[in-house]
Amino acid sequence: MTICPNCGLPIEACVCKEIAKKDQQIEVKTEKRRFGKITTLITGLEGDVKEIAKKLKNELACGGTVKDGVIELQGNHKDKVRPVLIEAGFSDEQIKD
Repeated sequence: MTICPNCGLPIEACVCKEIAKKDQQIEVKTEKRRFGKITTLITGLEGDVKEIAKKLKNELACGGTVKDGVIELQGNHKDKVRPVLIEAGFSDEQIKD
């Protein structure tokens, strides 16, 4: 049985990810890019950002990428991101528009 180095609990009962998820302050904003294209930027996420980006891209049916810990989604999805993040386990108070 392996032990988590952060909390000291067995890996199966580790709560580090849940604690880290509650401390995050997520910011969702839009930015106008080249040729007038709108991009939705999601900052403040830690941990497995690629997994969250993949879930967002699948749910919103859009393209996107992860650069330097920032999720960039193609298009204006500012109002649609909040419900997907809440479904992923983040609280409503953590997400700032």
